[in-house]
Amino acid sequence: GVKLLLHGLCSNTTVRSLDLKGNNLRNVGAEALGKLLRQNKSIRSLILEWNSLGVWEEGFSFFCQGLGANNFLQRLDLRNNQINHQGAGELAMALKQNASLQELDLRWNNIGLLGGRALLNCLHSNKTLKRLELAGNNVPSDILKAVEQAMDHNQDRQTILRETQNRTYILSKEVLSLKDEKTKQFLDLMDTIDKQREEIARSGRMSAARVSQLQEALDEQHSIMNSLKAKLQMTEAALALSEQKVHNLGELLNATKQEQTSMAERHFTELQQQKQEGADREGKLLRDLSAVGEKNLLLRNQVDELEKKCKVQQDQLFQVKQDLTNTTAELKLRAVQAEERLEMEKRRFKQSLEDMESLRLKEVDHMTQHIEASERSMQDRIQRLEAIRIALEEELSKVKAAALTERGQAEEELIKVRNQAQLEEQQRLEHLEEKLRLMTESRDEAQNCCLKQKQMVAEAQAKANQLSLHADGLRRRLEELQQDLNSKEEEKVTEVNKVKVELQEQIGHLQAERTAQEGLREKIAALERQLKALSSNHREALLDKEGEISMLLEKLRMKEADISRMREEEAQRATFLQNAIMAYVQGSPLGTHSSRK
Repeated sequence: GVKLLLHGLCSNTTVRSLDLKGNNLRNVGAEALGKLLRQNKSIRSLILEWNSLGVWEEGFSFFCQGLGANNFLQRLDLRNNQINHQGAGELAMALKQNASLQELDLRWNNIGLLGGRALLNCLHSNKTLKRLELAGNNVPSDILKAVEQAMDHNQDRQTILRETQNRTYILSKEVLSLKDEKTKQFLDLMDTIDKQREEIARSGRMSAARVSQLQEALDEQHSIMNSLKAKLQMTEAALALSEQKVHNLGELLNATKQEQTSMAERHFTELQQQKQEGADREGKLLRDLSAVGEKNLLLRNQVDELEKKCKVQQDQLFQVKQDLTNTTAELKLRAVQAEERLEMEKRRFKQSLEDMESLRLKEVDHMTQHIEASERSMQDRIQRLEAIRIALEEELSKVKAAALTERGQAEEELIKVRNQAQLEEQQRLEHLEEKLRLMTESRDEAQNCCLKQKQMVAEAQAKANQLSLHADGLRRRLEELQQDLNSKEEEKVTEVNKVKVELQEQIGHLQAERTAQEGLREKIAALERQLKALSSNHREALLDKEGEISMLLEKLRMKEADISRMREEEAQRATFLQNAIMAYVQGSPLGTHSSRK
């Protein structure tokens, strides 16, 4: 039943805790547990108390193998399972391979001294186990203390690991938040730049509209002043005509007065002259006096009428002067109002320009700070890359120098070996040639001896029977000599083969050295390729950053040019308006009249 249950749990992915306490699991159950631990990836807690698993050594070893292969189980309870020191050794081997188990309960077993030492030794390689219970196992107190120290060390390591993981997670979050903030700040900066551009364009349009309105108002004022100038010219012409008339009447009055005085003198002289003439002429003189008095009354009446006309003309002139003063006062008020409006517009425009200048300075400072930070980061990165490049170049130079030295040494050794082999081969060949020469000489001598013996046999056939033994001996000697020759030839062949084998071995060594040199060349080529790739990446990164810096500088220049251009345009417009108003005020007769005053 346990086998079927554990077989079904092998593919289960939801069960987290399994409690099989007191189920009398045997060998088959232990093997099924080992298979479960190999295949299942969801069980985190396994309780096997009171099952006597340590009795079945093969099943328990299979269970330990499954525990070593498992990387998901965190808690294991093996209390009262009759585990001896051999089972503890198996568990120690499994714990060396396991990297997930955190709690192991082995209380009330038979582990003993050897099992405690095995478990203590496995804790040097296992860094995840935090709790190991060994009470009731006849384990010495020093081993228990060492196990507790190892557990404390593992717990400290786990806490440090968790803290470092938490710190890395927090730092990664902070880095992401900083990246988001930087992107948001950049987007906000771009939005503010766009808004400022829109505000600048809007202010330019508003200023253009205001300038056009002011220009229209100035044109209206100019037309009003032209009409007033025309009226003033007409009144001046009428005044000049009236003054001329008054002047003519004054001349006539003076002429009449002169005539009257002259006539009175003449009449007085005539009366004085004619007093003595007679009284008869007094009547005539009285008539003449009455006529002159009538003429004088007529002249006086004419003078009174002329004086009345002069008074009327003077009243008209006074009224015209009052109208002129009123119109000049109105024009002055309008001019003052226009100047106040212009000053208000100038103040607003100056305020907007100052705000824009402060915003631009802030943006420029922010951009310069950002550019300086990016330049510092790029300089740091460039320095690191330069240090890496210098280190790689030094390593490459060292490898090249080592390769060159090794190559030179190998070539020198090869030359030495070749020379030595050639010398040895020449010496051996000379020795063999000397041996062959000696053998040929001995063979020639033997042949001569044979010929002599044949001659002696031919000459002494009678002594053939006696000399047959000697001939047999000589034949045996020839055979021995032939064998010696054959053996010497075989020795020569073996020596030549040995020389060939040695030459082949030397050639193999040289080929191995050549392959090693080729490997070093390949490594050098790979390092050169890596160096080229790093330099190309470094150059590309530098070019990208230089392009970004140039783009930012170009944007800054464009913004400064736009702001300076707008300032110049606004200044030109202001100066143009001011000059136009001043020219208009100075060119008008009211301005000249006021300046004269």
